[in-house]
Amino acid sequence: MNAIDQVPADFLFALGTLRQARTRSELRLEEIPAPARLAPFAVALGAEVVAPGGPALSGAAHGPAAAALARASGSDDVELATGRFILLHDPDGSEVWEGEFRIVTYIRAQLEPEMGNDAMLGSVAWTWLVEALQNHAAPYRSAGGTATRVLSESFGTLSERPDSIDIELRASWTPATPDITSHLEAWSDMVCTFAGLPPLPEGVIPLPRWRRGLA
Repeated sequence: MNAIDQVPADFLFALGTLRQARTRSELRLEEIPAPARLAPFAVALGAEVVAPGGPALSGAAHGPAAAALARASGSDDVELATGRFILLHDPDGSEVWEGEFRIVTYIRAQLEPEMGNDAMLGSVAWTWLVEALQNHAAPYRSAGGTATRVLSESFGTLSERPDSIDIELRASWTPATPDITSHLEAWSDMVCTFAGLPPLPEGVIPLPRWRRGLA
């Protein structure tokens, strides 16, 4: 019996649905090592939102994207946000998860100072998650998360570096079915929202951009 024969059919099906997800061209997805202790079976994806430098996007961008593009010169790509998407599976189920699958996510993006000082920032970040899942009709339950503002100050030889404020969102939820396509698509849109990218125009179909496929 080889290793693939020991993988539950539901998890194999879920992996297949991940490959069907359509994500925006600014989002670069890559399979990364999955945590080994959270569940018997797991897969993890790392993401970074990269916008091309130059004036093409700067007029429509907001938040981190607008600030980063304003600093960029020429045609260099600009990294706007990073994230991780982890799918966990326990065939025996979990009372905490209320199911056999659990999605765990992390997103981080740098903010403009006036946005970082907004007292409502945490609730706004959570709203972005809920709305993304609703917009993609991704059925879920038992969602929870924490939004954190991170202030970075530099001293000594780095004292000339300007202060920065990042927003971090750590969240998890239980998908209602093993079909994870809409969940990954919702999450990818949420990462782009954190990055400050404008929504895609109606009727435009995003194309997946993977660095390497799932095993």
